[in-house]
Amino acid sequence: MNREKKRLPPILVHLLFLLLLVLVALPGKNEKASPLLFLCAAVLVEGLCLYRILRGKKARAAGDIGAFILLVFAAWELCTTVLGVGHPVLAPTPEAVFAVFGSQWRLMLRGIGSSLSLLGVGFGLALPLGALLGMLAGWSPRLRDSLVPIARILAPIPAIIYAPYLIALMPTFRSASALVIVLGIFWPTFLQTVGRVGGIDPHILDSARALCLSGREMVFQIFLPYLLPGLISGLRVSLSTSFMLLTLAEMMGSSSGLGYFIKNFADYANYTNVIAGIFLVALVVTALNGAVSLIEKKAVRWK
Repeated sequence: MNREKKRLPPILVHLLFLLLLVLVALPGKNEKASPLLFLCAAVLVEGLCLYRILRGKKARAAGDIGAFILLVFAAWELCTTVLGVGHPVLAPTPEAVFAVFGSQWRLMLRGIGSSLSLLGVGFGLALPLGALLGMLAGWSPRLRDSLVPIARILAPIPAIIYAPYLIALMPTFRSASALVIVLGIFWPTFLQTVGRVGGIDPHILDSARALCLSGREMVFQIFLPYLLPGLISGLRVSLSTSFMLLTLAEMMGSSSGLGYFIKNFADYANYTNVIAGIFLVALVVTALNGAVSLIEKKAVRWK
């Protein structure tokens, strides 16, 4: 019985994939774009699920996720293309949405490059500064008593609130967007680091003081090795927050980036391209989370 349950998700994935192929082959009420890229996406989902299942690592979860995605694809194809149900503008066919990746790939690549470069600047400034200042404040009672109350006031304020003023204040939109990301990541990182420093075993600090370590040695030989696993583990949350802030900032006046791609086509009611842009953002976020998982696996061995 248990073996049958374990085999169910892989079998379901294959059945849904075959069902999707049949639906694509059926004549539909709506005029269809080329289904090539849509079928490529379905084949990619099927292939990734099969790869994870054969490797045996989280095979059941891979089967469940693959089955869910293919079920959504099949229902989407059935409703919009085959049956013609739904608004023709607000509910485009999957063939039309995935065809955007072929027609707008240059604009999409420019948007990815623009967003990632801006994300790298903001994230690269906020995380080290927040961690370093948090280490110093966690170690120094005077700094902690001065800065932590300020951080507790500023950290809960959504950084995107500052965007309209920063856009007017800063010389360029990109610098304003980078500052929004810095504000959104810096204060939470600072508070988390202060809390982690406060959780260090006092015996470790007593031993370091007995060795008469300098301030520089305390930071780089005691605090940083202790805090590094926690900082890396928190990268995924920080990255998701910064990407959300970036996308929202780009929607407010940028001329490039993933947020601009979605906002620009939404202004012209081109929801086919809007949905394609949402898929693109999901793919980029998935790739970034995968990169963070790889860094975490390599850097934090005990996990």
